[in-house]
Amino acid sequence: MKGSVKIMLSYDYSHFEVCLGSDEDMSIKQVNELRKQAQRLADEAVRQYHMAKEMAMLRLDILSGIKTFLEEIRIIRQKPQSEWTATDQAKIKALADETYWSRGIYDYEDEDDEIPF
Repeated sequence: MKGSVKIMLSYDYSHFEVCLGSDEDMSIKQVNELRKQAQRLADEAVRQYHMAKEMAMLRLDILSGIKTFLEEIRIIRQKPQSEWTATDQAKIKALADETYWSRGIYDYEDEDDEIPF
């Protein structure tokens, strides 16, 4: 028997669908393993969706606070550097820190080279 499986998940108004198949003859056990694999892929899609949603919220928080942050930086730079507090120094460093500003960007790349299953 040829085998194919389709898994569809609906989550938070988003739909995730995985279809797997094989042209080779498969036993019921092999088809069931294919189904499990499809389910794991769909679950991974939902996990990544959660991650992307969290990162988008973080990005929104960062962008909404940027005007205030830049005003704080302007005020800090008006003081002599010898009067900067540790917080002032951290804010100046954050301004130049590309990692700080790139938080909240997620493009669905796997964190590892392999899907975790």
